[in-house]
Amino acid sequence: MNRTTFASVLIVLASIVVIFAGIKFAASIVVPFLLALFIAIILSPSYNFFLSKGIAQSLSITIVIGIFLLFLAMIAKLAGGSVHDFSANIENYSQKLSLYYQSLSDFAAGFGLGVPVDELKTLFNSKEAMEFVTLLIQNLGSLFTNGFVVILTVVFMLLESQHFKAKVLYAQKDTEAMEHISQIFTQIKSYMVIKALISLLTGFIVWIFLYIMGTDYAFLWGVLAFLLNFIPNIGSIIAAVPAVLITLVESGSVNAAVVALFYLVINIVIGSVIEPKVMGRGLGLSTLVVFLSLIFWGWLLGIVGMLLSIPLTIMAKIIFAASEDTKWMAVLLGSGENLKEEARSKSVK
Repeated sequence: MNRTTFASVLIVLASIVVIFAGIKFAASIVVPFLLALFIAIILSPSYNFFLSKGIAQSLSITIVIGIFLLFLAMIAKLAGGSVHDFSANIENYSQKLSLYYQSLSDFAAGFGLGVPVDELKTLFNSKEAMEFVTLLIQNLGSLFTNGFVVILTVVFMLLESQHFKAKVLYAQKDTEAMEHISQIFTQIKSYMVIKALISLLTGFIVWIFLYIMGTDYAFLWGVLAFLLNFIPNIGSIIAAVPAVLITLVESGSVNAAVVALFYLVINIVIGSVIEPKVMGRGLGLSTLVVFLSLIFWGWLLGIVGMLLSIPLTIMAKIIFAASEDTKWMAVLLGSGENLKEEARSKSVK
């Protein structure tokens, strides 16, 4: 590597550091903007549907935003009380779990195995896991203290979406470049809408199942499953922890095992069967990338950054994959499943 190339690399790396430092410094502005962007992407198909039916733009936006706000109000009403009650009872649940740890230690001692209770408490700190859940949902709720700004931004983004393509085409004066940009936006919108619908289905199934099982705060765990389903592989595991622990202390080990098995099955069916079929395997991320993106976006934008980490990384992957010069970066971020399929098809030929 010559000096010129080395200097160029250093300049690029320094620029990246400066950009990320700026994003972290402006997180209080960036997070609501990103949240508004993702909400606008998810709501855009319904907004376009009303427009295609000849409904006026002002009425279409009113209907879409009205339905969304009604949905948010319903979730807040049903989940808000559960979060408060659950937070108040965390200490009680933690004490009950300590008794289970003691029982497990006594059971292991019967087979001549020494399992220190204190080490079990440290290794499986149920109180911290439960507090993380309430902190996560409360942080999301706090975002909507500036809800007027977020919703107003969503409204302007939806209105702008009708003219954005024409503006870019006018600026670019390049039909091929416009098609390239349009393809990227179509893929991003498709991913976000499908992922939101699948996550909503996951949350609904979890809520109904836990309600039938008699698990406390079933609706809360359904909301958590919906949110964490945006994080593949490990999201459903995190969502399962509080539900399994609550079932354990309230209904016993057998029911807790059933709930744990249910989460495992739904993770396999939705995460490994339904999503790859609907979205295509090419949009998958490697498990390592999922974990690293959680850490990175969580550090950069806080807890909300962790929830948005996978959509943001998927967006980056789609953008990288759209150009031959950066396609290798998309491959590195991917799970490698599409490469395996390509290798199999070549071997068959």
